[in-house]
Amino acid sequence: MAEHRSMQRAALLDAARSLLSEGGTEALTFPALAERTGLARSSVYEYFRSRAAVVEELCEVDFPVWAADVSAAMERAGTAEAKVEAYVRRQLELVGDRRHRAVVAISASELDAGAREKIRAAHGGLVAMIVEALAELGHEQPRLAAMLLQGVVDAAVRRIELGAAEEPTAIVDAAVSMALRGVRG
Repeated sequence: MAEHRSMQRAALLDAARSLLSEGGTEALTFPALAERTGLARSSVYEYFRSRAAVVEELCEVDFPVWAADVSAAMERAGTAEAKVEAYVRRQLELVGDRRHRAVVAISASELDAGAREKIRAAHGGLVAMIVEALAELGHEQPRLAAMLLQGVVDAAVRRIELGAAEEPTAIVDAAVSMALRGVRG
């Protein structure tokens, strides 16, 4: 029974990922989850008490996976500059991934404190790594530089998501080049 429940829970989370990546947080409703999974709406409530609870669990499951992926790319990089490039490039390579799309949709939405805290914690690890690389490059305000650098990444993510006129690879290359020139500043 427990195994069956955990399979249904996983199916609900997967359906939530799809809904979020297709239509953002407005698309994530209990009727839609019920429809996607073939469960009765009342069954969805047995697993999650609210939309916020679904979002919170997705944050708990997906954010660390995504952050670990970026972190692994940075660890493989040799120099501080290569770490900055890996930080930008890997985040942008993950844009098409449903997990990442869900994470972006969640980040953009109104979250309850619990979910926000989990996102901040997972994100904090990444920011800490990039702050370290920026300090190595001799930045006087590595924390500020890290926040601005993430702003470049977020803008590039939105540009790719929008299906802008430029090829995604051109957007990635421009973001990387801007980041590297900026951090050398």
